[in-house]
Amino acid sequence: MAKKQPEATSSAENSADTQPRKEKYKKVLRALQIELVKLQSHVIKNNEKVLLLFEGRDAGGKDGMIKRIIAHLSPRETRVVALGKPSERETSAWYFQRYAPHLPYAQEIVLFNRSWYNRAGVERVMGFCTKTDYEAFMTQVPIFEQALIGSGVHLLKYYLDISRPEQKKRLKDRRTNPLKQWKLSPIDAAALDHWDDYTEARDEMLLRTSTAISPWHVVRADKKKSARLNVIRHILAKLDYKKRDSSLAEPDPSVVFEFQEAQLQNGMLAR
Repeated sequence: MAKKQPEATSSAENSADTQPRKEKYKKVLRALQIELVKLQSHVIKNNEKVLLLFEGRDAGGKDGMIKRIIAHLSPRETRVVALGKPSERETSAWYFQRYAPHLPYAQEIVLFNRSWYNRAGVERVMGFCTKTDYEAFMTQVPIFEQALIGSGVHLLKYYLDISRPEQKKRLKDRRTNPLKQWKLSPIDAAALDHWDDYTEARDEMLLRTSTAISPWHVVRADKKKSARLNVIRHILAKLDYKKRDSSLAEPDPSVVFEFQEAQLQNGMLAR
């Protein structure tokens, strides 16, 4: 009598179990993207300005998050900003001067894939700025953001937080997946070695730059699909627009939540 093949049976069962979850995800994502289109129509009609900042460790899921948000938005009124290494001329200017030209105009939704908070993260950890530069940034950034909001910009800041094992797995995938080769950078190689340094930088950034007028929203991003859906829900909840489906604008508070100092000690952030 032939032996049973539990592995094959298990695989088939897992596949059958996974399919409904995948279809449910696609269905919910589509409904949320329809709401984003409604939101953008409101932004255009009312000459509003929306700015979304996405920060996080390397391989935190920023690219995939932004891709799902903009998938069906008007390319004319939507911009993604992902600046590279600053030029020598740019490094001689006021730090925020490099970012100012990319801020949203009326009717625009702008998404920053990393932002001026590079100075609080990678620049600090990798020694790309001086302590004086860093402290000047930390002092000026709340004032800069208050000025933006005062000028009519709707600003939302998201920090995508992942665990060390998850980052290790994603960075390995980048090295082996031919479709993700463009994501590789010398900084990636140092990400795990500097895990504790990045943790310290993250904590200080959140603590010193999350303000009443411009708070940080932390996203638990080990589960990519859950993170994507809940960030979109959060955006829909935070930005007012007509004909909103309120049932869709309800993010899971265990996935997306406003930063509070107690979270540095209570296990809500990856260590």
